[in-house]
Amino acid sequence: MVALDWAVGTRHDNAGVKKRWEPRREHQLGRKGLGCFTQTPPVLLLIPQSWGGMTPHLKLLSQEALLQGFYVVVFHHRGTAGSPLSTARLLEFGDPSDLEEAVAYIHSRRPSSMLFAVSEGSGSGVLLSYLGECGSGSHLTAAAAISPVLLGQLWFETLMPPIYRWGALFHRKQQLSRYENSLKGILDVDRALSSSSLREFEEALFCTSDWEGYWGRNEPLRDADEVAVPVLCICSRDDPILPPASTLPLPLFLSNPYFLLVLTDRGGHCGFTLERQEDEKRWSHILALEYFRVVADFLKYEESDETRWRRSLEGSQSVQRRTETMSSEHSGVDDPENFTWKRSYTR
Repeated sequence: MVALDWAVGTRHDNAGVKKRWEPRREHQLGRKGLGCFTQTPPVLLLIPQSWGGMTPHLKLLSQEALLQGFYVVVFHHRGTAGSPLSTARLLEFGDPSDLEEAVAYIHSRRPSSMLFAVSEGSGSGVLLSYLGECGSGSHLTAAAAISPVLLGQLWFETLMPPIYRWGALFHRKQQLSRYENSLKGILDVDRALSSSSLREFEEALFCTSDWEGYWGRNEPLRDADEVAVPVLCICSRDDPILPPASTLPLPLFLSNPYFLLVLTDRGGHCGFTLERQEDEKRWSHILALEYFRVVADFLKYEESDETRWRRSLEGSQSVQRRTETMSSEHSGVDDPENFTWKRSYTR
């Protein structure tokens, strides 16, 4: 069972006046929202860090996406963010089975909507694994990974600065301790709770002997050749949590047409703040949403069919455009500045 949090609007804004979302609002603000390009608003699936939880960065991205007409839903790894652990099983770093279930559920709820996904930090582990394992069978139209972990084994073997390491470990241990009694007979819980690094924690739970073999089935890019939707990776050279930028798999971005890389000198980890900007907008959020808008624009006016669009990227002959009739909807949030979360479960 996988937990999903949907962004839903409050009934009234601060002045007590009820509002409705209007697609034209984005044009008035000088921006183009995806709601202006499709009659059915697209869905944006947010994937937090592997240890779960809603960060301020993701909340800001949610607000910006709502302004642009998305349905926003947050995926929660099993056992995180208050979601129940219905079976005595935790998932390995690159196991996308929960995400696959969540994507199928969202697609069944919004079959006419384009589905986009953004991962934050180590959340890229399941996103990239999902795209590789599902290949052309993925329901995603496009994806973006902000400060992604592209090489999982290297990331676990690279020691983080203490403040980040202990923060991540605290979250992992807190989640594990919640189910300590249920998992003790299956996993080495005591060893995991006494670990001093993410690698020790991961080894204690999932890998008692063959560390190399573990990454053979968990590296995020293990099936990169099977990815069939465009993936935008936004990275920074000064990221304090990820390995040095010199370790980025540049040949992948040079040879695979589905992988796009943006590499900046500054941005930190999931930061990417705008200079001389009074509000809290993040440059990476604006870029990711604009990238999705361009993809939607391309699909609407050039191909209008996802399968034909994928074939065109591979150099196949295009076929006649097909127009899909969609019902007129809005994103369901009256005031994007004031919203809350409504939880649903896939089962």
